[in-house]
Amino acid sequence: MPRALITGITGQDGSYLAELLLDKGYEVHGAVRRTSALSRSRIDHLRRDPAIHGRRLFLHYADLDDPTSLRRLLARLEPDELYHLAGQSHVGLSFEIPESTCELTALGTLRLWEMLRDLPRPPRVFHASSSEIFGRPERAPQDESTPMLPVNPYGCAKAFATRMAVVYRETYGLFLANGIMYNHESPRRGENFVTRKITRAAAAIHAGRQQELVLGDLEARRDWGHARDYVRAMWLMLQQEAPDDYVLATGETHSVREVVEIAFETLGLDWRRHVRLDPALKRPAEPARLVGNAAKARARLGWQPTVDFRELIREMTLADRQELEAGGA
Repeated sequence: MPRALITGITGQDGSYLAELLLDKGYEVHGAVRRTSALSRSRIDHLRRDPAIHGRRLFLHYADLDDPTSLRRLLARLEPDELYHLAGQSHVGLSFEIPESTCELTALGTLRLWEMLRDLPRPPRVFHASSSEIFGRPERAPQDESTPMLPVNPYGCAKAFATRMAVVYRETYGLFLANGIMYNHESPRRGENFVTRKITRAAAAIHAGRQQELVLGDLEARRDWGHARDYVRAMWLMLQQEAPDDYVLATGETHSVREVVEIAFETLGLDWRRHVRLDPALKRPAEPARLVGNAAKARARLGWQPTVDFRELIREMTLADRQELEAGGA
């Protein structure tokens, strides 16, 4: 039974990845932060399953800002595969907490690469990079050869971690693969991300629990895919003979306005009656024309997205409506 360790297992990607690996027969270990709150809603269904939890799924307290805990965990588990997903991943928030963003996402990742150097049998590693490393690219779509020009603290931290993965791969022979992922969403997306903010607001307005939705920029565009598709690519990257970097994207961009239109339309609402714009919510530096070219992933991994944009937003909206009807907060 192959053994995998996931940092960030309680996040959107980590929860879908845990499901995928369990379905493939893995023994799955997750590193979680020690907090006073025990709720881990995205993986609660797995923890409640006695056939899985404690048998093939195990959670361990370890964190990027506590290197000793991670080092001991790696030495004890000796995983075959490591999926490094943890870190401060909200772009807007990175302007408010740039130091902690860089501490966790950049230096925390570097410390992890250092730990791997010392292991007698280092695992194959997937590193979750981001399209934000490209910032304001000079050409579109972007691929693996596009220069890094980040324009926000999160993008800078990810650019550092991504480049250091290449350095350690080439210098020390570690199996380190960067997945340069464009935006990927799902019903498990955090509520502070704009897509989930929109779909949850539409459901709340439909249920009479909310009157309006306040947004900053309806014309901002992103390359949005489904998280289930992206975690499948993570696994495929670690099944290759040699490590490499891959852009994971749909190749299409859509605007925030389109997200709003589909979400409200799904519930029979006129969005113009409920959406208000507040310029204060605009980001200080907005990336331009971020859209990915995943031709390399298609050719080498046999990967391509299976969920289109409209289907994604509808799924998120209906899931939020169902949660509210079931008594969710």
